[in-house]
Amino acid sequence: MARLQRKKATSVKKKKKIEDEHVDAGSPAAAAKPALVNMPAKDSRKKAAPVKKAEAVKASQGKIGGAISKSVQFLREVRVELKKVAWPTRKQTMGSTLVVLVLVLIISLFLGVVDLALQNLIRFVL
Repeated sequence: MARLQRKKATSVKKKKKIEDEHVDAGSPAAAAKPALVNMPAKDSRKKAAPVKKAEAVKASQGKIGGAISKSVQFLREVRVELKKVAWPTRKQTMGSTLVVLVLVLIISLFLGVVDLALQNLIRFVL
């Protein structure tokens, strides 16, 4: 069963695309844009800056918001999957229920008879 792909945040991409459309290639604004340069990676051994209280609060709110968005996404996927289910008709459901009840009755009678037989056998032996 395949999972649905999550939609990625495209608001930043859309803003950039809109800005790029408004700026012509030959305009002075396009020339003023800095070219993308491959920057060397920062040293990963440096210590991280201390987290301020306000940033910690935002991070905890982000975790809650992330959990809510994951829950909403899960419910959307459940809804899509439930639309794909081939639900049985009322007649099929009633037939299946009847079969289950009959089999339960037969098996319970069989186990009852075996139980009585074993009970009498143990009484006879003792």
